[in-house]
Amino acid sequence: MKFTDQELFWIRKPESCRIDNDRIEIKTVPHTDLWQRTYYKFRNDNAPVLQTKTKEKQFSFTVRTEFDSKHRFDQCGVIVYLDSENWLKASAEYENEKTQNLGSVVTNAGYSDWAIQSIPESIKNIWYRLSRRESDFCIEYSFDGKTFNAMRICHLSEAEGEISYGVYACSPEDSTFTAVFSDAETGECKWKLHDGQQPD
Repeated sequence: MKFTDQELFWIRKPESCRIDNDRIEIKTVPHTDLWQRTYYKFRNDNAPVLQTKTKEKQFSFTVRTEFDSKHRFDQCGVIVYLDSENWLKASAEYENEKTQNLGSVVTNAGYSDWAIQSIPESIKNIWYRLSRRESDFCIEYSFDGKTFNAMRICHLSEAEGEISYGVYACSPEDSTFTAVFSDAETGECKWKLHDGQQPD
């Protein structure tokens, strides 16, 4: 499977995965995660990441995720991983039998943040749309693949020129689950230009 006309590559290939023409399947390994310092003080940088590279300054990447997560913090979604201290991700993290957290993490210069909203645990399919405008990004989600809602607008200070983007899946605690990615598409930027206050 290709997100663009460039080949995919792994940052930490998982023990079990499958890549077909239109489907990626990742089985997570226990105690894998991505987080840097903030609040918890620990540094986790061992989650499997599958990406491609691009020099396009403006584009949108859309992908559908399916997951059978059942343990706290199990997650899968989209990612821009530049290096261990500069990246962003968006996913749904399992919390309990009633709730999961739809959230995003942005890490600049080795410090992560986390923005979340609660959604029902019963949701097992989510589409994500990641859009780039130079070093700025917009993350959106959808439950039907048609209507997208904004999650976050953010900046990656090291995202100049060529970047890498793709998908990831991990299980921070002692668990494992299967994440499936399909309907991946990269094309023109669907994040519209701002039509309000002009730049300084």
